[in-house]
Amino acid sequence: MITKSEQNVSKFSDVLAGPDSAANPDRSLRALLLLETIALADTPMSLAQLSHRLATPKATLLRMVQALERLGFLLREVDEKTYLLGPRATQLGLRLLRNDVVMQRHRLILESLVQALGETCNLTALDESQVIYIDRVETHEPLRLHVEPGTHVPLHCTASGKLFLAEMPVDARQQLLQTLQLTAQTPRTITDLGLLQAELERIGSRGVGIDSEEFVAGMVAVAVPIRDRDGRCVAALACHAPTARKSLNDLIEGIGHMQLAAEQLAVLFSPNA
Repeated sequence: MITKSEQNVSKFSDVLAGPDSAANPDRSLRALLLLETIALADTPMSLAQLSHRLATPKATLLRMVQALERLGFLLREVDEKTYLLGPRATQLGLRLLRNDVVMQRHRLILESLVQALGETCNLTALDESQVIYIDRVETHEPLRLHVEPGTHVPLHCTASGKLFLAEMPVDARQQLLQTLQLTAQTPRTITDLGLLQAELERIGSRGVGIDSEEFVAGMVAVAVPIRDRDGRCVAALACHAPTARKSLNDLIEGIGHMQLAAEQLAVLFSPNA
């Protein structure tokens, strides 16, 4: 099955193969397509793989890859042969998510969801080895957890974080888990790697992340994925509440509302092409 992204790559392969002069206005398009290809790959890609995927000579790609690496948009893996997105590309993506026009659109969806559930709802994304809060709409209830947009929280003990881990390709997840410090935030935090891996398998099978007082004592949360047109998890929609008002099961009962909102948000996260 040919994905939308692969159709785009095929459509613009002639642009990538065009002349590589400094005056060529297509160079920016070629660089964007290269970044998109690496971003959508499940694993870091070699120059040969990029050349095959984009139907472009390796010599042409090498100059572009080296320039993007110097600027921080790409990183070379430890094997020195494969590439993945660099910190500058990640920050660009996060800034786009927090663009004022985009935020106005998804804020309406969040507000409607908060009305339906009666609890705070958050839009989150994966930022390297942490979760970042992109936006949130607060409940009107006086007892609530206040977290500013832009705040980072751990992966291993939050509903969104565990969902992001569960959605990763197995190799990428295992590599990331080896670098995480499974710090106990509460007595219920999972700090054993084997137990966490089993939990991620369960989350992956049901498609819902949960936090049962693992990040903050007295707070529970659930999260559902926001997927692009190719089914990849690009962000998460989370809802949390104090146990004095809602149980984890109460939040799970609202998953249907959250999934509908996630489908609406997905339209804002997916390209029109």
